[in-house]
Amino acid sequence: MSIIKLSQYAKDHSITYRSAQNWYYGGLIDGAHKSPTGGIYVTVVDSPSVNPDHVVIYCRVSSSQNKSNLETQSSRLTDYCLAKGYTISNVVKEVGSGINDNRRKLNKLLSDPKVTKIVVEHKDRLTRFGFNYLDILLSRLGVEIEVVNSAESDRDDLIQDFISIITSFCARIYGQRRNKRRTEKLIQELECDQK
Repeated sequence: MSIIKLSQYAKDHSITYRSAQNWYYGGLIDGAHKSPTGGIYVTVVDSPSVNPDHVVIYCRVSSSQNKSNLETQSSRLTDYCLAKGYTISNVVKEVGSGINDNRRKLNKLLSDPKVTKIVVEHKDRLTRFGFNYLDILLSRLGVEIEVVNSAESDRDDLIQDFISIITSFCARIYGQRRNKRRTEKLIQELECDQK
């Protein structure tokens, strides 16, 4: 058993100090107490004989325009994990297309041998295509993917990914220089169709 500062608790759970304070005042941290001098400390039970799950939250948005959604996505998943009693090892936040199979942070996460559970809000936050293949492969390696909400995500992300697919194919067929003009024209046509 050891006592740590709230700042260390925040680091250990990959959250901001402000979030840790909110959790403390909301009564969400077991073993937390305030010292007579006003410092907040958390009593942690050390159990070296137990190998706990290495739970990682993965959050993704398609473009930097939706970057603010990363924080709300992270907050929702953190609350979910705490309600389930998980100890969160890391929170990974990434901006990139769901069809991009070379996302740096996701690749690092998938190659980490300590990870035992990946928590995502929707299947498409992890990948747009081939989720079942990824799920089967990871389960054989002892890694569970937990999807919190099986409903489809919003329309803007789908449109952004559709544009990424078209851009990718245009780059292959027409080359980079002509690709930009064709893509811009296609985007304008898609926007006109939406209106």
